[in-house]
Amino acid sequence: MPDVRAPADPRATWDLPAPGSLPRTAELEPLVTRVLAPNPSGMTLDGTNTYLVGAPGSGRAVVVDPGPDDPAHLAAVEEALAARDARCVAVLVTHHHGDHAEAALPWGARFGAQVAAADAAVAGPGGRVLGAGERLGLAGTVLGVVPTPGHTADHLAFRLESGAVLVGDHVLGRGTSVVTHPEGDVVAYLESLRRVHDLGPSALYCGHGPELTEDPGAVLDYYLAHRAFRESQLLASLVRGAGTVDALVADVYAEVPRALWPAAAQSTRATLAKLAAEGHVELDGDRVGLP
Repeated sequence: MPDVRAPADPRATWDLPAPGSLPRTAELEPLVTRVLAPNPSGMTLDGTNTYLVGAPGSGRAVVVDPGPDDPAHLAAVEEALAARDARCVAVLVTHHHGDHAEAALPWGARFGAQVAAADAAVAGPGGRVLGAGERLGLAGTVLGVVPTPGHTADHLAFRLESGAVLVGDHVLGRGTSVVTHPEGDVVAYLESLRRVHDLGPSALYCGHGPELTEDPGAVLDYYLAHRAFRESQLLASLVRGAGTVDALVADVYAEVPRALWPAAAQSTRATLAKLAAEGHVELDGDRVGLP
């Protein structure tokens, strides 16, 4: 029988803000202001975190993950820019999902700022397609482009000069991220977790939920262990007789609210694809079996 012991989440002992209590605007460090979008949900937690990044006194800032094209959110971002006495000089996007990217092109046009992303469709006409290892000298500071595919194929993170990493949906402030299917890739996701771990981040600024500053490496270790745990759970469920994706989700995610089961099914399908490639399971449409 596969080992199905759940790893301990180090954040359980941290003094993190309660769900729903994140402030609309917060100064995380001299380089970074976080502005919370008003789009809370089971998937987005408190809402999408939009980040303003720039050296104090530079008069400039980069907007990272503008989020939904919402008038109230735009007003909050413009207020935060004014508080920094800064104008937006670029819009960076971690990945194409609408809760991160919807406002990118309209806000880029409003601010007269170039949009940059790994996906040309997100960057838009006149935008910049970002590649691995680029160093963006913007707003009096430098942001390193870190490829983190897995959640989506086009996912990026941005490393700051302070050592913090803006991780988008690669790591969440609470819970774990979804590996989307069919474009998500568990093997790529695990490699990306290790890549961010190797950076030795001083903090993880997540796309949703609170910032993680106490022990970022421990959270990344937990994420790696959690993915191994899910694999073990799926194999154990197959041993018990589950034979379809729906049956596996109902068994493995029994304690998770049903509203989140569609997202769980995406991660399950992505994990099964990895296990099938390794020869541990056999797939036939929605049917799953052991070899």
